Amino acid sequence: MKPFLTTAACGLLLAVSNSVSAEVITLTDIAGRQVTLDTPVERMILGEGRQVYLLGALEPEAPFDKVVGWREDFSQADPDNYAHYAERFPELEKIPTFGGFKDGTFDVEQAAALKPDVVLMNLEARQATEDAAYDDKLAQLDIPIVYVDFREDPLENTTPSMRLMGQLLGKEDKAEAFIAYTEEQMARVTDVIAKQDPQRPDVFIDRAGGYSDDCCMSFGPGNFGEYVDLAGGHNIAEGIIPSTFGTLNPEQIIAANPEHVVVTGGSWDAYVPGGKWVGVGPGADQDLAREKLQALTQRTAMTGIQAVDDANFHAIWHQFYNSPYYFVAIQKMAKWFHPELFADLDPEATMQELHERFLPVDYAPGYWVSLKDE
Repeated sequence: MKPFLTTAACGLLLAVSNSVSAEVITLTDIAGRQVTLDTPVERMILGEGRQVYLLGALEPEAPFDKVVGWREDFSQADPDNYAHYAERFPELEKIPTFGGFKDGTFDVEQAAALKPDVVLMNLEARQATEDAAYDDKLAQLDIPIVYVDFREDPLENTTPSMRLMGQLLGKEDKAEAFIAYTEEQMARVTDVIAKQDPQRPDVFIDRAGGYSDDCCMSFGPGNFGEYVDLAGGHNIAEGIIPSTFGTLNPEQIIAANPEHVVVTGGSWDAYVPGGKWVGVGPGADQDLAREKLQALTQRTAMTGIQAVDDANFHAIWHQFYNSPYYFVAIQKMAKWFHPELFADLDPEATMQELHERFLPVDYAPGYWVSLKDE
């Protein structure tokens, strides 16, 4: 006779099995806070929808299985990628959405009703989170917050953020594989720059150029400003913008006379319908993007600068500033700044390989465009 288990016994075995597989860990998040929780987590809230850039690399077969809620920004800030993900994973459109911590529209009661094991927050929202006492309210409900960062200081914090995600999901091996790939691809630029020590062209990063009529948002020593340095350029905002984000006036740009301009762009109809922004991203219309990029050379701030005269006027996907894929942007900028040193470097192939090896969706070209023939 086959052994027979009662329903109660089956439930007991399941509980024992779950207790064996679960592990209580204490980790240190990007804010330096120690957080104790059960792993692997089964239910998570994403404080920003674009955190799927990390999540997708660790859970490529089912990136949304453990997401019970997320901030509604992915579909607005990166609609092209959202559409790619929604085509393969239509269930994402049913995930409850939240307002932001920074704008005070996050609903703690709604979050608690979803019974999350963790709320994953971006570092830049910490001050607003604490000012609104969201952290205290969630702590009272035994819902931990874990802070990650791939925007404020991506070069410093993306790797430990990926490791944190690996710990939370029990995907440490996948996290380390992604980190190793990132370091390998970064070295293809940084090793050459260190060895050759080329003359650095002056570069202006035009953050979201055309998004508004104001000119011009840019980056100081962090984020894309640091990408410029690693790619062998000199950021003209260095010493003017003291922190990661800031603004240059037209006179400062004209006086600096940059040899290259790199505009960050995306599809932002949700924010500025029909705007002058350059719509680069997966599957972008390259002819339209080039036309809009050309129009941006007519602004007062671009008057008489060398970058316009030499057609070294480029656009690149804005979300490289906010994703773990920043190394591809560095490769592409290095190719623009020093084509003779990087003749054999193919950032398009890198982006293709990144998708094939790690990401849940297929690669669609369109992440950059230039007025110079390439």
